[in-house]
Amino acid sequence: MKHLILFFILPFFISAQADKASVADSQWLTNYDNAIQTAEKNDRNVLVYFTGSDWCPPCKLLKKDLFESAEFLALADHYVLLYIDIPMNRDIISPEQLQHNKDLSSKLNKKGSVPLMKILDKKGKELDLYSGYSMNGETSYHLDLLKKHQ
Repeated sequence: MKHLILFFILPFFISAQADKASVADSQWLTNYDNAIQTAEKNDRNVLVYFTGSDWCPPCKLLKKDLFESAEFLALADHYVLLYIDIPMNRDIISPEQLQHNKDLSSKLNKKGSVPLMKILDKKGKELDLYSGYSMNGETSYHLDLLKKHQ
């Protein structure tokens, strides 16, 4: 009987987890021009996040500690989110997306710092930035940056 109940309940838990992840991931845009157009249309600033998603340990931990937190999700509604990934594994994103990300990095992230959060106004002008993550669970500096420009 226990196995039968588990058989019926388990799919609900799995689908609930999948929905949670997909909602958070779907908020991020990956094209600069689309992000600026959306920001102008909605009168919002743009949060640009530069990451090396598959090779940068601080980036991986920041995703868990900050971007999956309730505090970030509450602040994210005030921004247009732009995700710029430069992965080592070239199968993660398309060659066109990788080229777009490299071009944007050379324009907005000349030092190639990751993780890097940059705040742009709706016209694309840089307002502020915060680079790095100490990997100790302390995200207050990141959250303060977001609160400052919401």
